Amino acid sequence: MSEKKMTSSRRHHLKSLILQIALNWLEQEKKDGVAAKEAYMAENCPAPDTSGDQAALMELCKKLHAAIDKIDEERYDIEAKVQKADKEIEDLKIKVVDLRGVKKPALKKVRMSADSMLQALLGSKHKVTMDLRSNLKQVKKEVKEEPTEAVGDWRKNIEDKADRKKMFETS
Repeated sequence: MSEKKMTSSRRHHLKSLILQIALNWLEQEKKDGVAAKEAYMAENCPAPDTSGDQAALMELCKKLHAAIDKIDEERYDIEAKVQKADKEIEDLKIKVVDLRGVKKPALKKVRMSADSMLQALLGSKHKVTMDLRSNLKQVKKEVKEEPTEAVGDWRKNIEDKADRKKMFETS
């Protein structure tokens, strides 16, 4: 049984419908987030009552400062817990890498002369040359001169060899 494939126009239409639905969901999620924030602020942070004399306003300021200090302490405690958890996570990651073992990368072949290798090992301060050919003894080549008779008539050459063969046979 062969299943019919979806045409590209149908696939494109379905994809655009899915994207439109997802866009609507994202917009609704944003609206819900804003509404939730407003509800939380209305519940936990009522509008300050600024009516009254100076003593009432100073009392309000003291309450606000105390609330700010309390929130700062909570924030500090939470940050310390987060930093501790991050450090533990980092330590665990290091342990995982240690248990797994470090994979050594495959080394690439590098063409390097002996001079550059020594310079890389010893540093640029040391001047060491590895010119191995400079210390070699000079040898003159002797050219062997081949007899020119071999170039001559081949029949004569065969007759000479036949004579040699006879010499060995007779003795």
